[in-house]
Amino acid sequence: MDVIVRLEEPLSRGADAVARTRSGAGGQAANVSAWVAELGADARFVGKRGNDTAGALVAQELEQRGVELCGPVVEGATGTVVSIVGPDGERTMASDRGVAPELRPAELETAWLADCDWLHIPGYSLLRSPIAETAAEAARLAAARVSVDLSSWTEIRDFGAEHFRERVAALEPEVVFANEQELDVLDGDLPGRVRVAKHGARGFSVDGREFEAPGGNAVDATGAGDALAAGFLVGGPELALEAATLCVSKLGAMP
Repeated sequence: MDVIVRLEEPLSRGADAVARTRSGAGGQAANVSAWVAELGADARFVGKRGNDTAGALVAQELEQRGVELCGPVVEGATGTVVSIVGPDGERTMASDRGVAPELRPAELETAWLADCDWLHIPGYSLLRSPIAETAAEAARLAAARVSVDLSSWTEIRDFGAEHFRERVAALEPEVVFANEQELDVLDGDLPGRVRVAKHGARGFSVDGREFEAPGGNAVDATGAGDALAAGFLVGGPELALEAATLCVSKLGAMP
């Protein structure tokens, strides 16, 4: 569950601040799935969610967006992320991952992975057990190209850059997506045959070839990288740029 809070004025300790809010389905894997479906391709989300109200709302929204949901529903809390968006469109996130990291390899079903063209794995899924082992098993089972989004430079730093790099490399990814902070924490050393570097408002590059973002007012950067990844996997760099531009023009990470 994503809760987006766009501040219309600075926060003041002990006082109120005017803001616009949006809540609904979110998280990196769900965002990419929803954008893939929006761009006209088939999308399947694999993950674990809780049997709480948030889990039911998230499932309903994703299904309405054309995403097929797979994975266990268990006793517990569905992950929730609060994104605080400043007036310039940049965001800071507070994450409670709930039961999501508890997805175990034995809970995967081969049928979920057998017919996919791409298996997209968020870097978050490589940072904890047992979901890290589950991601590796999914890559082994899938007759698909693998893409990885590195997800969070702070978590990579705390986890250990070299250990994280090894986990990404073990997946033998075709494409790796990374922003500038993630590139820095890994000293620019990325696994993957194709490397997509995200440069925020400036656009992105693919193995050094620059794709400049069009001008315009960015309302909310939440999920822009997920939209970019979906566009790239569905249709290449031009569609990636189109999807990311659309994403930042509105509040929220979903299409």
